[in-house]
Order: sequence, then C-alpha cells, then structure tokens
Amino acid sequence: MEDESVLAELEGALVIRRSVFPYFMLVALEAGCPLRALLLLLISPILSLLQTIGLAAAALHVMIFISTAGLRVADVTAVARATLPRFFLQDLSEKVYGALSRTRGKKCVVTSMPRLMVEPFLWEYLDVERVVGTELLVAGGRCLGVVAPPGIMLGRRRLNALRAVLGDRGDFDVGYGDELRVLPFKLCKEVYMPPPAEEATVLPQGRYPKPLVFHDGRLVARPTELDCLAVLLWLPVSVPLAVARILMGLVLPYRWQFLCGAALGLRIRAKFAPTALHAAGGSTLYACSHRTLLDPIVAATALRRKLVAVTYSLSPVSEALSPIPTVRLTRDRRRDGETMRRLLEVGDLVVCPEGTTCREPYLLRFSPLFAEVAEEIVPLAVVAEGSMFYGSTVRGYKCLDSIFFLMNPSPRYRLDFLDRVSGGVGSGQDVANRVQKAIAGALGFECTVFTRRDKYRMIAGSDGRVESRN
Repeated sequence: MEDESVLAELEGALVIRRSVFPYFMLVALEAGCPLRALLLLLISPILSLLQTIGLAAAALHVMIFISTAGLRVADVTAVARATLPRFFLQDLSEKVYGALSRTRGKKCVVTSMPRLMVEPFLWEYLDVERVVGTELLVAGGRCLGVVAPPGIMLGRRRLNALRAVLGDRGDFDVGYGDELRVLPFKLCKEVYMPPPAEEATVLPQGRYPKPLVFHDGRLVARPTELDCLAVLLWLPVSVPLAVARILMGLVLPYRWQFLCGAALGLRIRAKFAPTALHAAGGSTLYACSHRTLLDPIVAATALRRKLVAVTYSLSPVSEALSPIPTVRLTRDRRRDGETMRRLLEVGDLVVCPEGTTCREPYLLRFSPLFAEVAEEIVPLAVVAEGSMFYGSTVRGYKCLDSIFFLMNPSPRYRLDFLDRVSGGVGSGQDVANRVQKAIAGALGFECTVFTRRDKYRMIAGSDGRVESRN
C-alpha cells in the first residue's frame, strides 16, 4: 500500500552486497590521501579475518579509524555527496528500492557505517526521513576516527539503538533485513528476508530515483580488495606508460600517432560524415562534447592537422603538456567573442561548449557563443573510456587529469565528425541547441539544461570559479 511505512537495513538489504570496505576505501582515498588508502588495503587481510571469526565490529572500528581519523568533516561529507552515491546506486536492490519508492509513509534505514557517510545519499536519492547509523566523535570540525556511544550499529547495539530511537513499537508496516527478524521487540508488522546477493536484482540505471548526471572521484570500478590490489600492481607500469603516451603526442608527427598509440594501448577510432572535412570556405569551428582535457588533442590527431583549443581554465601543467596551442577565455562575452573570431581568421578552432566535462551519458547545456562567431560548425561527438581511472575531477588536482586518463591500461577514444551546421542562421542559442541535439543523437545521450555552475554546486558546493590545486 502507498501509505505503508518501511524500515530497511542498508547492508545486505537495500544495498545488495554486505561488504563496506569499498566505501571506506573511497573515503580514505578521496577525502584523505593515497597513503591512507594504501594502509587500509594492506590491513584488509586482517579485516577479513576479523569478520570471519565473528569480530565484525572490531573490523569496522579499524576501518573507521584509518579512513577518517584527522579528516575534516566537510571533506568526508563532500565525498559522501559526490562520490559514494554512484557506487550505492550501482548496488541498489530493485526489490527493496521498489518498496521504499512506492510508499508515502515513514522511511527509515539502519546501517553499521557512519551516518555521516550514508545520509547524503539516502536523503537526496531515496527521500529517507530517518537514518540510524554509527556516530563519530568530532572535535574542531575534524573526525577523531573514534565511534561515539552507543558504538557500532551491529548486533545487540543495533537493536538497542533502534529501540532508543524508535521506541519499542516503531509502527512500521514492512521491514527488510536479517536482524529485523530476530528483534526481541516488534518494530515491524511484517519482516522480509532479502534474497541472497547472487539472486538479488540490481536496479537498472534507467530507473534510478533521479538521474546520476554528476559524480566525482578518480576510480572507475568499485574499489574492492582485489580491484585495489590490481590498481596497486598496475601503478609502477602505468606512470611510465602515461609518460610515453604524452611524449608520443609531443614529438611524433600526426601520421605516426595512430600507429604508435595503438602500440602503447591507446585506441582512437574516428568516423567522418561526408561534409565534415570539406569547408565551403574559410575556417572551421569544431564543437565537441567534453569528456576529458584530451578531447581537442585527440581531435587534432584524428584530423592530422593542428587545431587551436579555447578553454576557460587550464592548469599550467596541462597547458605545458598540450601539443596544440591553447587560448584562455576570460568569461567576458564580448572579449571572448572577439578572441574566437580572431583565431578563426587564421585557422581552425575546437571548442567544448559544455564548459566542463560530464562522465555519464548526458550533454550539458551548450553555450551559444561559438554559434555566434563561426560560419561553419562541425559537431563532434566524443566518447572517452578508461577501465581504472577517470580523466576528470572537481575536488582533486586538475593538473593530473590527463595523466590519470593516460594511466589506464587501454584508454579508448571514439570520435564522430558529423555533418556541418551553418552558424549565423537563427539565434545563437537555436544553433547551439541544434548542435547539441545532433551530438546527443549520434551518441545516444540525453540533453540537459545543466551548466558548469550546476555541476560545481552539486559536487563542490561552489560556482566553479575556484583556483585549481596545482
């Protein structure tokens, strides 16, 4: 029924997998540092042993201390808001989520993880009213890495905490979770056991409670113990490999870059529409979807000629490593328009009208400035894929974005040069919308009205006009 109230356990019920190690690893890495994450990985065999012999609470104490001790509460909250939701959604139980989404009654979730780590996701995506989780001691705005009373929300403590918060009768109609069946007091009229992990169904991305357009963090895959070990073993190879790939772009002529890139594991595939390569006269502006800072460079490689890239912000390191000229814009519309017109008078130009990168299959709103200054526009649909690291970040060191992408074992780029669009026909916003829809149609992406400012407000709590941490 729609008015039923629901109480659900997070681990093993709402989220299919019971292991919480990946979430602590993400906090240790993204809010902390690589050394903190390495320590957590090295101690993971001991954590597994503690859980095997029935000392799960001790294992949680250790993970909480290593991953949060000394960190600012604001940093942990930022990771909980920008990084963890993607991994929670990828493991969300279709059955239990269905029960939560259908009800308009009370919704409560209980978890052994720190409430600080799970509350942003449960509030924003699942509209949960009450979260009962482990509390952390905080002093001076920093986590002490120590659990506050009543302790870890496991076993008897979880039951006592539920009774303290909800009373002996919480008046919940439905409950989902193993421990809810053995309560010495009745909180739910009916309690259902979640299916085993191997039989549970993950909620499809198309049915997420809200679109996951923006998220942050460097790791692509869920950082389980084995995945983290694979990343650690790959690092000694990935750094010199990334350097070799960078040198290839700086030194070799374009005609050799495809072959050498393939030899180094970098795969680039390009497809050209009939009118994409033949200009009616004058210079061409290439308007591309934005996935990483390498988009203009890869476009120049595919075209085998030098392009000029315009950007709003670029770190000095990225600028120095770029094999093509880069020109910074000022966010002054009149001055930026004059700059782009002047550049088009002497050669071809590549721009990313979204103004920032987007990892998911969505296109952000296109700025109309490019459509107002160019007569010939070639929409460029770009897809960039990596199996280990993302080549973009909001809260991390942006000067390392391209390096991280090139550290992937086999990074892939796919470019689709579409049919030309004439600029100056209709308003600039109309032309920009036509270009956006053409790229979205070629990629199978969805158009949005989100902007760079929206992205930074959702992930970093700012408007995006911040200095890069170089």
